[in-house]
Amino acid sequence: MAKIVSLAEAIGENVRDGDTVAMEGFTHLIPYAAGHEVIRQGRKDLFLVRMTPDILYDQLIGVGAARGMKFSWGGNPGVGSLHRFRDAVENQWPRPLEIEEHSHAAMANAYEAGAANLPFAMLRGYIGADLPKVNPNIKSVTCPFTSEVLAAVPAIRPDVTIIHAQRADRKGNVLIEGIVGVQKEAVLAARRSIVTVEEIVDELAPPSPNSVVLPTWAVTAISHVPGGAFPSYAHGYYPRSNAFYIGWDDIARDRESFTAWIKENVLDARPEDFARHAGKAPAKAA
Repeated sequence: MAKIVSLAEAIGENVRDGDTVAMEGFTHLIPYAAGHEVIRQGRKDLFLVRMTPDILYDQLIGVGAARGMKFSWGGNPGVGSLHRFRDAVENQWPRPLEIEEHSHAAMANAYEAGAANLPFAMLRGYIGADLPKVNPNIKSVTCPFTSEVLAAVPAIRPDVTIIHAQRADRKGNVLIEGIVGVQKEAVLAARRSIVTVEEIVDELAPPSPNSVVLPTWAVTAISHVPGGAFPSYAHGYYPRSNAFYIGWDDIARDRESFTAWIKENVLDARPEDFARHAGKAPAKAA
Protein backbone atom coordinates (compact mmCIF):
# COMPACT_ATOMS: atom_id res chain seq x y z
CA MET A 1 0.00 0.00 0.00
CA ALA A 2 1.23 3.49 -0.82
CA LYS A 3 2.78 5.55 1.98
CA ILE A 4 2.19 9.30 2.11
CA VAL A 5 5.55 10.80 3.05
CA SER A 6 7.69 13.88 2.42
CA LEU A 7 9.45 14.08 -0.92
CA ALA A 8 12.84 13.88 0.77
CA GLU A 9 11.79 10.65 2.46
CA ALA A 10 10.27 9.21 -0.73
CA ILE A 11 13.46 9.79 -2.72
CA GLY A 12 15.71 8.74 0.14
CA GLU A 13 13.96 5.39 0.55
CA ASN A 14 13.33 4.52 -3.09
CA VAL A 15 16.04 5.97 -5.37
CA ARG A 16 19.46 4.37 -5.04
CA ASP A 17 22.79 4.91 -6.76
CA GLY A 18 22.98 2.82 -9.93
CA ASP A 19 19.21 2.49 -10.33
CA THR A 20 17.35 2.49 -13.61
CA VAL A 21 14.98 5.44 -13.14
CA ALA A 22 12.02 6.41 -15.31
CA MET A 23 10.49 9.89 -14.93
CA GLU A 24 7.47 10.08 -17.21
CA GLY A 25 4.88 12.68 -18.12
CA PHE A 26 4.02 13.75 -21.65
CA THR A 27 3.95 17.55 -22.19
CA HIS A 28 2.47 18.01 -18.69
CA LEU A 29 2.85 16.44 -15.25
CA ILE A 30 6.63 16.18 -15.65
CA PRO A 31 8.04 15.48 -12.14
CA TYR A 32 10.48 18.39 -11.85
CA ALA A 33 10.32 18.72 -8.06
CA ALA A 34 11.12 15.04 -7.61
CA GLY A 35 13.99 15.25 -10.10
CA HIS A 36 15.42 18.19 -8.18
CA GLU A 37 15.27 16.18 -4.96
CA VAL A 38 17.21 13.37 -6.67
CA ILE A 39 19.90 15.95 -7.51
CA ARG A 40 19.90 17.39 -3.96
CA GLN A 41 20.39 13.95 -2.48
CA GLY A 42 23.39 13.38 -4.73
CA ARG A 43 22.27 10.22 -6.49
CA LYS A 44 24.84 8.92 -8.99
CA ASP A 45 25.23 6.37 -11.80
CA LEU A 46 21.55 6.45 -12.71
CA PHE A 47 20.37 4.95 -15.99
CA LEU A 48 17.60 7.32 -17.05
CA VAL A 49 14.59 6.24 -19.08
CA ARG A 50 12.09 8.61 -20.65
CA MET A 51 10.22 8.74 -23.94
CA THR A 52 10.83 12.47 -24.36
CA PRO A 53 13.76 13.67 -22.23
CA ASP A 54 13.68 17.45 -22.01
CA ILE A 55 14.86 20.04 -19.48
CA LEU A 56 14.58 17.80 -16.40
CA TYR A 57 16.91 15.20 -17.85
CA ASP A 58 19.19 17.95 -19.15
CA GLN A 59 19.58 18.99 -15.51
CA LEU A 60 20.22 15.45 -14.24
CA ILE A 61 22.77 14.82 -16.98
CA GLY A 62 24.43 18.19 -16.40
CA VAL A 63 25.08 17.53 -12.71
CA GLY A 64 26.65 14.15 -13.50
CA ALA A 65 23.86 12.02 -12.01
CA ALA A 66 23.40 9.88 -15.13
CA ARG A 67 25.59 7.15 -16.62
CA GLY A 68 23.22 6.48 -19.50
CA MET A 69 19.81 7.16 -21.01
CA LYS A 70 17.19 5.21 -22.99
CA PHE A 71 14.87 7.51 -24.94
CA SER A 72 12.97 8.10 -28.16
CA TRP A 73 13.38 11.87 -28.61
CA GLY A 74 15.48 14.42 -26.81
CA GLY A 75 15.33 18.19 -26.95
CA ASN A 76 14.02 21.43 -25.48
CA PRO A 77 10.48 21.31 -26.94
CA GLY A 78 9.73 24.24 -29.18
CA VAL A 79 13.23 25.69 -28.66
CA GLY A 80 16.06 23.40 -29.78
CA SER A 81 18.83 21.22 -28.38
CA LEU A 82 19.49 20.09 -24.83
CA HIS A 83 22.94 21.58 -24.33
CA ARG A 84 23.92 19.59 -21.24
CA PHE A 85 22.87 16.38 -23.02
CA ARG A 86 24.92 17.34 -26.08
CA ASP A 87 27.94 18.30 -23.98
CA ALA A 88 27.88 14.90 -22.28
CA VAL A 89 27.65 12.99 -25.56
CA GLU A 90 30.05 15.14 -27.58
CA ASN A 91 32.60 16.12 -24.90
CA GLN A 92 31.97 13.64 -22.03
CA TRP A 93 31.25 16.54 -19.64
CA PRO A 94 30.69 16.17 -16.75
CA ARG A 95 30.99 12.45 -17.52
CA PRO A 96 30.46 10.13 -20.49
CA LEU A 97 26.85 9.22 -21.25
CA GLU A 98 25.80 6.00 -22.97
CA ILE A 99 22.65 6.37 -25.03
CA GLU A 100 20.08 3.90 -26.36
CA GLU A 101 17.69 5.46 -28.85
CA HIS A 102 14.32 4.01 -29.86
CA SER A 103 11.14 5.07 -31.57
CA HIS A 104 8.15 6.34 -29.58
CA ALA A 105 6.21 3.20 -30.52
CA ALA A 106 8.99 0.92 -29.30
CA MET A 107 9.28 2.74 -25.97
CA ALA A 108 5.53 2.62 -25.37
CA ASN A 109 5.39 -1.07 -26.22
CA ALA A 110 8.44 -1.78 -24.05
CA TYR A 111 6.72 -0.14 -21.06
CA GLU A 112 3.60 -2.21 -21.71
CA ALA A 113 5.68 -5.37 -21.84
CA GLY A 114 7.32 -4.45 -18.54
CA ALA A 115 3.93 -3.79 -16.96
CA ALA A 116 2.77 -7.23 -18.14
CA ASN A 117 5.96 -8.87 -16.79
CA LEU A 118 6.96 -9.99 -20.29
CA PRO A 119 10.63 -10.15 -21.36
CA PHE A 120 10.26 -8.17 -24.58
CA ALA A 121 7.84 -6.24 -26.77
CA MET A 122 6.94 -6.86 -30.41
CA LEU A 123 5.78 -4.26 -32.89
CA ARG A 124 5.52 -3.45 -36.57
CA GLY A 125 8.23 -0.86 -36.65
CA TYR A 126 11.70 0.21 -37.76
CA ILE A 127 10.92 -0.79 -41.36
CA GLY A 128 13.39 1.10 -43.51
CA ALA A 129 14.86 2.85 -40.45
CA ASP A 130 18.56 3.07 -39.55
CA LEU A 131 18.23 2.77 -35.76
CA PRO A 132 18.64 -1.06 -35.79
CA LYS A 133 22.09 -0.51 -37.33
CA VAL A 134 23.30 1.41 -34.26
CA ASN A 135 21.16 -0.07 -31.49
CA PRO A 136 21.87 -3.76 -30.76
CA ASN A 137 18.77 -3.94 -28.55
CA ILE A 138 16.52 -3.70 -31.61
CA LYS A 139 16.11 -7.22 -32.96
CA SER A 140 13.52 -9.17 -34.94
CA VAL A 141 11.32 -12.19 -34.35
CA THR A 142 9.29 -14.29 -36.75
CA CYS A 143 5.65 -14.92 -35.96
CA PRO A 144 5.12 -18.70 -35.55
CA PHE A 145 1.62 -18.41 -37.01
CA THR A 146 2.01 -16.08 -40.01
CA SER A 147 5.81 -16.00 -40.56
CA GLU A 148 5.67 -12.19 -40.42
CA VAL A 149 8.95 -10.63 -39.27
CA LEU A 150 8.38 -8.18 -36.41
CA ALA A 151 10.64 -5.82 -34.48
CA ALA A 152 11.48 -6.78 -30.90
CA VAL A 153 12.87 -4.67 -28.03
CA PRO A 154 13.59 -5.51 -24.37
CA ALA A 155 10.87 -4.75 -21.84
CA ILE A 156 11.44 -1.68 -19.70
CA ARG A 157 11.50 -2.63 -16.02
CA PRO A 158 12.72 0.38 -14.01
CA ASP A 159 13.97 0.03 -10.48
CA VAL A 160 11.86 3.09 -9.73
CA THR A 161 9.38 5.17 -11.72
CA ILE A 162 8.62 8.76 -10.71
CA ILE A 163 5.58 10.67 -11.97
CA HIS A 164 3.52 13.73 -11.04
CA ALA A 165 -0.28 13.64 -10.85
CA GLN A 166 -3.18 15.88 -9.95
CA ARG A 167 -4.56 14.18 -6.86
CA ALA A 168 -4.24 11.31 -4.43
CA ASP A 169 -6.71 10.27 -1.79
CA ARG A 170 -5.75 9.47 1.78
CA LYS A 171 -5.77 5.73 1.01
CA GLY A 172 -3.03 6.23 -1.59
CA ASN A 173 -5.03 5.97 -4.82
CA VAL A 174 -3.78 8.38 -7.51
CA LEU A 175 -5.75 10.26 -10.19
CA ILE A 176 -4.14 11.36 -13.48
CA GLU A 177 -6.16 13.59 -15.82
CA GLY A 178 -5.43 15.18 -19.17
CA ILE A 179 -2.80 13.64 -21.46
CA VAL A 180 -1.91 10.42 -19.69
CA GLY A 181 1.07 9.31 -21.81
CA VAL A 182 2.74 6.16 -20.46
CA GLN A 183 2.61 7.05 -16.76
CA LYS A 184 0.36 4.10 -15.90
CA GLU A 185 2.51 1.58 -17.73
CA ALA A 186 5.74 3.05 -16.32
CA VAL A 187 4.46 2.73 -12.75
CA LEU A 188 3.16 -0.81 -13.24
CA ALA A 189 6.45 -1.86 -14.85
CA ALA A 190 8.59 -0.59 -11.97
CA ARG A 191 9.75 -2.33 -8.83
CA ARG A 192 9.12 0.86 -6.84
CA SER A 193 7.24 4.06 -7.65
CA ILE A 194 6.98 7.62 -6.37
CA VAL A 195 4.09 9.95 -7.21
CA THR A 196 4.11 13.66 -6.38
CA VAL A 197 0.68 15.28 -6.40
CA GLU A 198 -0.92 18.71 -6.42
CA GLU A 199 -3.46 17.73 -3.76
CA ILE A 200 -4.32 15.05 -1.25
CA VAL A 201 -8.11 14.79 -0.95
CA ASP A 202 -10.73 12.67 0.76
CA GLU A 203 -12.31 11.47 -2.50
CA LEU A 204 -10.97 11.37 -6.07
CA ALA A 205 -14.43 11.58 -7.66
CA PRO A 206 -15.56 12.58 -10.12
CA PRO A 207 -12.71 11.76 -12.52
CA SER A 208 -12.88 12.93 -16.12
CA PRO A 209 -13.70 10.46 -18.91
CA ASN A 210 -10.07 9.93 -20.02
CA SER A 211 -8.55 9.85 -16.55
CA VAL A 212 -6.48 7.05 -15.02
CA VAL A 213 -6.63 5.88 -11.42
CA LEU A 214 -3.56 4.10 -10.09
CA PRO A 215 -4.61 1.91 -7.15
CA THR A 216 -2.77 2.25 -3.87
CA TRP A 217 -1.28 -1.24 -4.15
CA ALA A 218 0.56 -0.20 -7.35
CA VAL A 219 2.27 2.83 -5.77
CA THR A 220 5.13 2.82 -3.23
CA ALA A 221 5.20 6.44 -2.03
CA ILE A 222 3.12 9.60 -2.48
CA SER A 223 4.32 13.12 -1.70
CA HIS A 224 2.24 16.30 -1.60
CA VAL A 225 4.19 18.80 -3.74
CA PRO A 226 1.94 21.57 -5.14
CA GLY A 227 3.44 23.06 -8.29
CA GLY A 228 5.76 20.06 -8.59
CA ALA A 229 5.45 19.83 -12.38
CA PHE A 230 6.60 23.42 -13.09
CA PRO A 231 7.72 24.57 -15.68
CA SER A 232 5.59 21.95 -17.43
CA TYR A 233 1.87 22.23 -16.76
CA ALA A 234 -0.62 20.34 -14.63
CA HIS A 235 -3.93 19.99 -16.45
CA GLY A 236 -6.58 21.89 -14.49
CA TYR A 237 -4.09 23.58 -12.17
CA TYR A 238 -1.52 25.80 -13.92
CA PRO A 239 -0.19 26.43 -17.45
CA ARG A 240 3.14 25.64 -19.04
CA SER A 241 5.82 28.30 -18.60
CA ASN A 242 6.92 28.80 -22.19
CA ALA A 243 9.23 31.60 -21.00
CA PHE A 244 11.17 29.14 -18.84
CA TYR A 245 11.75 26.74 -21.74
CA ILE A 246 12.99 29.61 -23.90
CA GLY A 247 15.19 30.95 -21.09
CA TRP A 248 16.69 27.51 -20.45
CA ASP A 249 18.45 27.62 -23.82
CA ASP A 250 20.77 30.39 -22.60
CA ILE A 251 21.14 28.97 -19.09
CA ALA A 252 22.17 25.50 -20.24
CA ARG A 253 24.35 26.58 -23.17
CA ASP A 254 27.22 27.54 -20.84
CA ARG A 255 28.64 25.24 -18.16
CA GLU A 256 29.18 28.03 -15.63
CA SER A 257 25.69 29.54 -15.99
CA PHE A 258 24.19 26.07 -15.73
CA THR A 259 26.15 25.26 -12.57
CA ALA A 260 25.18 28.58 -10.97
CA TRP A 261 21.50 28.01 -11.81
CA ILE A 262 21.58 24.52 -10.29
CA LYS A 263 23.14 25.80 -7.08
CA GLU A 264 20.59 28.59 -6.63
CA ASN A 265 17.43 26.81 -7.81
CA VAL A 266 18.08 23.18 -6.88
CA LEU A 267 20.86 22.62 -4.35
CA ASP A 268 19.94 25.65 -2.21
CA ALA A 269 16.17 25.21 -2.73
CA ARG A 270 13.42 23.02 -1.25
CA PRO A 271 10.41 21.10 -2.62
CA GLU A 272 8.17 23.65 -0.89
CA ASP A 273 9.49 26.32 -3.26
CA PHE A 274 7.43 24.82 -6.09
CA ALA A 275 4.21 25.85 -4.30
CA ARG A 276 4.48 29.37 -5.67
CA HIS A 277 3.78 27.96 -9.12
CA ALA A 278 0.71 26.00 -8.07
CA GLY A 279 -2.61 27.09 -9.53
CA LYS A 280 -6.08 27.10 -8.07
CA ALA A 281 -7.51 23.61 -7.94
CA PRO A 282 -10.67 22.81 -9.92
CA ALA A 283 -13.90 23.27 -8.01
CA LYS A 284 -14.66 19.56 -8.16
CA ALA A 285 -11.46 18.78 -6.24
CA ALA A 286 -12.10 21.25 -3.43
